[in-house]
Amino acid sequence: MAFHRRDAQELSERVTADGLRKGLLWRGAPACLGMDFAADTVRVGLDADTPPRVGDEAVLISMARRMLGLEQPVADFERAHRGHPQLAGLLAARPGLRVPQTTTPFEALVWAVTGQQISVHAAISLRRRLMQLVGNRHSGGLLCHPSPQQVVELEPDQLGLAGFSRAKTRTLLELSRQTADGGLPLQDWLDDGAPEEIAARLLALPGIGPWTVSYALLRGYGWLDGSLHGDVAVRRGLQRLLERAEAVSPRETEQWLQGFAPWRALVGAHLWAMQTAAAY
Repeated sequence: MAFHRRDAQELSERVTADGLRKGLLWRGAPACLGMDFAADTVRVGLDADTPPRVGDEAVLISMARRMLGLEQPVADFERAHRGHPQLAGLLAARPGLRVPQTTTPFEALVWAVTGQQISVHAAISLRRRLMQLVGNRHSGGLLCHPSPQQVVELEPDQLGLAGFSRAKTRTLLELSRQTADGGLPLQDWLDDGAPEEIAARLLALPGIGPWTVSYALLRGYGWLDGSLHGDVAVRRGLQRLLERAEAVSPRETEQWLQGFAPWRALVGAHLWAMQTAAAY
């Protein structure tokens, strides 16, 4: 829930003591996703500004399970490494930790591009301005993340005035264009995309490097083996875990994480979480 509580202004996500409300586009129309938690269950509902269709319930359940990380085999990971001299303490402190995922892979990629080389706080501010710029608002008041088609229609100057650098503007527009015209079938890859293939296609885009790909695959597809060694917060967490006085380099972090394949990104999430619940 801390992941969805990041934006204190609550323009697109609203977290309560026992639930979440999130604005999103559903079949192109604004909608509000509701998740209400009680004991070991969650009730999921959708208030959409469009009539329901046959099959909506199955799509909604699949999306909710993905967002909650219920498909992530974290129990296998914990059994494999609960005896590790350094990691065992982290696993014991946060048993069952799963990585929150976004509603769509496109949202995850926009998150990743937006967050390149800046703080989480600054990335949240940019994300908020992007949603305000497009203006998808559900009848209940929450803003919804824009679609690829809507981002393509923005002018570079509009993104620049919203705070995006020229490089990020170029990357976002190209990413959105290729997604909108079907060149990047991000949604289809949820069913049959191989992480290696997805990574190769994304790395071919300007302004997208290994960190962006690993983060997007983690948030958008639940791929738990991306190496987040380029992430400053991951390296800071590793420095603390190893009780090192000096900073840990990206290369050292990469080598240390390599021993945890195919769970490297999940280890990164534990290193995020040891610093603050909102970090991961």
